[in-house]
Amino acid sequence: MIDSHCHLDAGYFADERAGVLERARQAGVSAFVCVGVGRGTAAAQEAVALAAGEPDVFATVGVHPHDAAVTSEADWTELERLSRAPRVVGVGETGLDYHYEHSPRDVQQLAYRRSIALARATNLPVVSHVRDAHLDAAAILAAEAPAAGGVIHCFTGGVPEARAYLDLGHHLSFSGILTFKNAGNVREAAAFAPLDRILVETDAPYLAPIPHRGARNEPAFIVETLSTLAGLRGLAVAEIDRATSENTRKLFRLPQDARVG
Repeated sequence: MIDSHCHLDAGYFADERAGVLERARQAGVSAFVCVGVGRGTAAAQEAVALAAGEPDVFATVGVHPHDAAVTSEADWTELERLSRAPRVVGVGETGLDYHYEHSPRDVQQLAYRRSIALARATNLPVVSHVRDAHLDAAAILAAEAPAAGGVIHCFTGGVPEARAYLDLGHHLSFSGILTFKNAGNVREAAAFAPLDRILVETDAPYLAPIPHRGARNEPAFIVETLSTLAGLRGLAVAEIDRATSENTRKLFRLPQDARVG
């Protein structure tokens, strides 16, 4: 299993991080894509450092839409530097969030375009956060056309939105939301998407799947999402695991043995 999107900042897990990683490894997680976003660049720096020190951890760096309005030119310069570190495998999470709108929409859009430009310059895939903004996000992705593709992380749309992103060549990543009773549209999209275009993630420490809902999420819980996805598609968990792990390796260009890099 590969957790294609998790936040492993010390601010979330503090001294427990080593135990969190070990529990996930014992559960069968072979690699982690640690997403480095937050105000400033401290989280990105931490993700890069963690990836440098753990053979099965890889990093992404980016500007979350929540933070678009408070990201300085110095931050952008540092993120560009970090994006070229050896074990950085993607740019993001970036994108649009019209639900909370912590940053104005036009500022989010500019940051999204700038992030995609960075992904083009580094030939890295884009990790997109999209909430209540699918039409604008798809339009920006179509216009900016990141050469290495990307993934819509924690996909929350239905079949029409899934089709739009798939037609653009992007992947869809499914989180613990897939296990929630009120997520029928997400389950429909998970059943609809081609097997070679889907990933799984925890988005830890957020969105713990049932039966852990309400608790702090961690990568070991990804097995619940895989199990639900397998049931939706009428496949064995092992088959879904092989497919999603291979898709993640190809998209982020991880080594076949994810513990080697």
